[in-house]
Amino acid sequence: MKRKYLKRAAAVALACALAAGSMTACGSDKSGKGSKEDAASGELTMAWWGNQVRNERTQQVLDKYKEEEGTTVKGQFFQWDDYWSKMATSAAGKKMPDIIQMDMSYLQQYVDKGQLLDLSPYIEDGTLDTSDLSEDAVNMGKVGDKIYGVASGTSASCMFYNKTLLDELGITIKDNMTLDEFIDIAKQVYDETGYRANLIHYGMYMEVYARANEIQVVDKLGGESAEDYVDYFKISEDGVKEGWHISPSQAADTASVEEDPMVYGSNPDNMTWCTINGSAMLTAYQTAAPEGTDIAITTIPSTDPKKSNYVKPSMYYCVSADTKNPEEAVKVLNYFTNSSEAYKILLAERGIPVSSKISEEIMPLLSKEDQENAAFITDVITPNSSALPPLAPEGTSESQDLLRKLEEKVKYGEYTSEQAAEEYFKSANEIYAEHQ
Repeated sequence: MKRKYLKRAAAVALACALAAGSMTACGSDKSGKGSKEDAASGELTMAWWGNQVRNERTQQVLDKYKEEEGTTVKGQFFQWDDYWSKMATSAAGKKMPDIIQMDMSYLQQYVDKGQLLDLSPYIEDGTLDTSDLSEDAVNMGKVGDKIYGVASGTSASCMFYNKTLLDELGITIKDNMTLDEFIDIAKQVYDETGYRANLIHYGMYMEVYARANEIQVVDKLGGESAEDYVDYFKISEDGVKEGWHISPSQAADTASVEEDPMVYGSNPDNMTWCTINGSAMLTAYQTAAPEGTDIAITTIPSTDPKKSNYVKPSMYYCVSADTKNPEEAVKVLNYFTNSSEAYKILLAERGIPVSSKISEEIMPLLSKEDQENAAFITDVITPNSSALPPLAPEGTSESQDLLRKLEEKVKYGEYTSEQAAEEYFKSANEIYAEHQ
């Protein structure tokens, strides 16, 4: 199958061009209401993590905003890991971009450190119009009694899979399948084609596993003992030994859609037939896939799918507490939330819009993939889901780094599942304790 090399080259070129912008945003005054005179350049900065599709569309919206409002917003984008490293450095120097894309797993931490602007006053005075958002949608960005973020859309964690390959094998994937059912399919696919599964990947599956087993992180790692995590590591330990789960030596772990082994690789030995990510990424995966490959979406296999599933904010738009011009920055948030012109460009790349008006307007314009995602959220996840988890406490990023390292050690055969579970339970709790 012919690969889209030109498309990947364009993504790299675009990344280099946008990332060349400097990250400059000075500290705010004590009131948090800096004047326009404070913003000497009259420019704002906006940072996000993303992929080729998101980068192109976001930059087009920023160009459209300048055309309509006369305000220049410089775009800066990064891959997932690079993004949080850059934000941490910028936050420490009080030079965060004016507008930042924020993930649910980091929102609590940034609020606790006073790094985000309280949007409540701007909602009250109408600068940020939430009249077409449900109360639940507004509260997605609530921490304590204040609003710190506006959800860009709704999404859900999901499993993407190579439908073309599975159709050729006569295999039908059903929604809400159990972990045992998935493993049986993974073994069959491997035996017949050599393609492997990619389930335990970049720490993403832990939330699914923990929710299914009613293990919840509040201010420490959940569970009674390390024994509660042995089965988690056992999935990839057994999978790599048996051949049906990909190992790091066959394809390096990555958070990049374009380099995900489901859509990028030279042969079945270093490729996978499935991967997990957020459902809003369906268009990005389909765009990155080889010509003639159909990528489909389903729920993540779990021992208890209904407990694992939930509808979540795909991400947030937030304003930095460092901004010198909070009112102008909030106006950009409002544009990304309520502008019909913006959403003719964005469509549903960051999830199904939280504005009921916008969602209704763009539905006929959506691609097949985005309409499939909308139906997935409405018809599959929502009726078979549980409540949102609490926001992740400080220390979660370090514990996730630990988890990824332990996953890799298990896949390489350096640790047994028992050893990895013991270290994860002990060290992750020490990490959380240090932050309390």
